[in-house]
Amino acid sequence: MINKPCRADIRQKKHRRIRHHLKGTGAIPRLAVFRSNKHMYAQIIDDLTATTLVSASTLEKDVKAELTYTDDTAAAQKVGTAIAKKALEKGIEQVVFDRGGYIYHGKVKALADAAREAGLKF
Repeated sequence: MINKPCRADIRQKKHRRIRHHLKGTGAIPRLAVFRSNKHMYAQIIDDLTATTLVSASTLEKDVKAELTYTDDTAAAQKVGTAIAKKALEKGIEQVVFDRGGYIYHGKVKALADAAREAGLKF
């Protein structure tokens, strides 16, 4: 019998491996991405103080109002734009991108590209 590992466990293992190399500081915080089957979430985190500086998701009213679906690349682009605008308002211009163990493709790439276009540097 074949024991195939769970995809979520594989992703979490990749995320732990990535997090070993990435660290967000007060000057250059970490932009962490999480995607579920229905929504996208992004947080800018200072790992030294373990605080979330800025967050955005498809659950927020202003982002959700502009979307027909919350689980496609258009939604990811809106979240990327929203997180970048909030970060720039708080004076955060440069971040370290943490893809969360996901493949840099599709929704994760759309979020990152939209954040770059809105003014974040990474």
